[in-house]
Amino acid sequence: MSRNTLLSIIIWLTLAGVIYYLADSIQNPNKIYTLGNSSSVVLKRGLDGHYRSEALINGKKVKVLVDTGATGVAISQSTADLLNLKSINAVRTNTANGDSVGYMVRLDSVQIGGVHAHNVAAMIAPGLDGDVLLGMSFLGRMDIRLYKGEMTITQVE
Repeated sequence: MSRNTLLSIIIWLTLAGVIYYLADSIQNPNKIYTLGNSSSVVLKRGLDGHYRSEALINGKKVKVLVDTGATGVAISQSTADLLNLKSINAVRTNTANGDSVGYMVRLDSVQIGGVHAHNVAAMIAPGLDGDVLLGMSFLGRMDIRLYKGEMTITQVE
């Protein structure tokens, strides 16, 4: 392999890495290391209009979609396996996608930045795409404000 070919490969790989990093930063602006430890956290809305963030559930980093319209916390089966969650019992649920079966669990802790809650009700939803839907069983314990593309979540307990 010639020196010019190797240099071209390195330049293209570096450019691809930079583009990936920038695209990810735009689509998912709320990285755990940028949220701080304050009792109030500000999430920026993604280009798709949703609020996504990295959070800690039982001390492990996961990606969440923050949804004030969701009754509870819903966790995909793959994330439940990663968190080593064991279900309490099966329940029938009615979602926007129709009837399904979910499995009730309790989360020891949920944390976004410095905002946290303990003993949070959740459901393992085997058909869920993505990681975690963070709904009102967590958010209902907080003060939530939406203004100009930002969601401010403040600890009130």
